[in-house]
Amino acid sequence: MRNRYLDLLRFLAIIRVVVYHVTGWASLTLVFPAMAVMFALAGSLMAASLDRSGPAALLRRLRRLLPSLWVVAVVLVPAMLMTGLPPGPKVLLWLFPVADPPANYWGALALSPIWYLRDYLWFLLASPVALWLFRRAPVATLALPYALLLVIELGLLPAAPVPLREFGVYFGAWLLGFAHHDGLLRRLSNRVLLPIALALAGAGAAWIVTHPGPRGFDLNDIDLGNALWSAAFILVLLGRAPATAHWIERSPLFSRAVTVLNRRALTVYLWHMSFVVLLTPLVDVVGWSHEDPLGLAVRVVLVFALVGVVTLLVGWVEDVAARRRPELVPGGRRRAPAPRPAHTVEPTAGALPPRAVGLCLGDGDDRQEPAGPARPAPVAARRGVPVPRSAPVAADRGVPAVPVSPAPAGPRTPARPVRTLGVPAGPAGTAGRPATGPGEKRRERSTVGAAGRAVVPAPRVAELATVEINAG
Repeated sequence: MRNRYLDLLRFLAIIRVVVYHVTGWASLTLVFPAMAVMFALAGSLMAASLDRSGPAALLRRLRRLLPSLWVVAVVLVPAMLMTGLPPGPKVLLWLFPVADPPANYWGALALSPIWYLRDYLWFLLASPVALWLFRRAPVATLALPYALLLVIELGLLPAAPVPLREFGVYFGAWLLGFAHHDGLLRRLSNRVLLPIALALAGAGAAWIVTHPGPRGFDLNDIDLGNALWSAAFILVLLGRAPATAHWIERSPLFSRAVTVLNRRALTVYLWHMSFVVLLTPLVDVVGWSHEDPLGLAVRVVLVFALVGVVTLLVGWVEDVAARRRPELVPGGRRRAPAPRPAHTVEPTAGALPPRAVGLCLGDGDDRQEPAGPARPAPVAARRGVPVPRSAPVAADRGVPAVPVSPAPAGPRTPARPVRTLGVPAGPAGTAGRPATGPGEKRRERSTVGAAGRAVVPAPRVAELATVEINAG
């Protein structure tokens, strides 16, 4: 079953990314560090996949990740080649972007979110070894990316390649996803988790204030501040995650929106920036400034509308990649399978009725169940097993009584005692129990009900392990 709380976090992260790219508001990166949250969620899911499938999980994740990218490449790479992108072997990076694939002047903006897939691929390939190290030395492994980033920020590694820097910025969030999957964050008490989160947030805020980027306090320009601030957020969001988020289901519309955006997260992420670039000059023609609230609102709505159209056209690729049934709009109700025909259970000679089987296993109480009148076509109340019309039902329980021959005239032969496991048999009718003394009250148990039909007595769970019925 999917964790709806994690679905909600991914839903909020995707919306925040799109709104940020439309508006350019740097404050959104502080209010909700969406990219780090998405990497943490991906790390948690990757740990679960490795536990379930081992190294084969890498191929499954690649299978789910790359087809949506290939759809984008099929549409936009030929367009870039026709508008100035020089052909060359680097174009093949669009098939497996372990480095930034080439793009022309407009493609560099429209396809700028590709960096997320580049980092995702590197983190994916490193996950088997990283998870092995994390489970043997969690604190040291978790501290390593942040130490690496600090070394780079202090200038000790001035020529650090881009993937190495990205490991420092976001791989710590990926490892926090490991910690969430293993339950380490949940087991931290508030006296430990909250001070750590406050310390990380304070250190990140101090670095952000003292090292502003070209766009002010935009976390995308302040790597170390981004990593520390995001780590504090993730500790709280995942460390104090609720067990369930069933309240999402109270609103069918909202629940469906969360489901759709989770099933189409990659499509929305890869395509939205193209429409942001497309709509920017059109808004300028209309005369709306980039700070005009109405103009920004219209742009946000238009971007989501256009992304919705593309999602309807090519979003089903994500279903195929995940080996799900393709859907135009995910989250619809599926038809329930046709119910199987009920099979009537015919009693056989010497077999216990269904309720008696439950009693032998200790499934019952200690009340006597006298036989009652026959009912038309009864059904066993607890088991849901149809009972033939010829079998009368014991009152209040729906237990079919076992028909026996009427007792012959004349003196009756005492019934054979009911045997219990590990208790010696006593006089007839006592079921092997010691005689009651004066002052004790005991209900008499009858093995013969109305109309000469034997009724299965309800055994005491503490006394009986098996019951042998012998009427007459």
